[in-house]
Amino acid sequence: MRVARFQKHADDGDDISPALSWKNAAMGTKSFVLIMDDPDAIPVAGKVWDHWILYDIPALTTSLDENAGVEGDGNLPAGVKQGENSWGNAYYQGPAPPQGTTHHYYFKLYALDTAELNPAGLGKADMEAAMKGHILGETEFMGTYIRPSK
Repeated sequence: MRVARFQKHADDGDDISPALSWKNAAMGTKSFVLIMDDPDAIPVAGKVWDHWILYDIPALTTSLDENAGVEGDGNLPAGVKQGENSWGNAYYQGPAPPQGTTHHYYFKLYALDTAELNPAGLGKADMEAAMKGHILGETEFMGTYIRPSK
């Protein structure tokens, strides 16, 4: 998976989702799930912080345009749904670490054997539970972001 640079994708930048692309999906893939999270938030937030959750991404999709994660799903491919991030919002919210610290952001892409997940809820735990037994393959990309000190 490939991703653009983070500065304009951060909370203190334009806060828009990066362009992403992938290839070589597992045989039999019917949909994808994408989760972006920040495990470095645990000491401050007490948990891994979820920034973006997408599900029911059609199997023929191989990329997401920059700013696809806006509120209201308007920039996403047809059928794609956004789950709730750790702020409780169903759209992309970028890196926002404490000033002067470096955080690692993981984009995890899962290939599934089902076209629709129908999770019980919209958070990451709901997605992970709904994906159980349906994952054909997965990949991840990690990027870092340092919020400049003022």
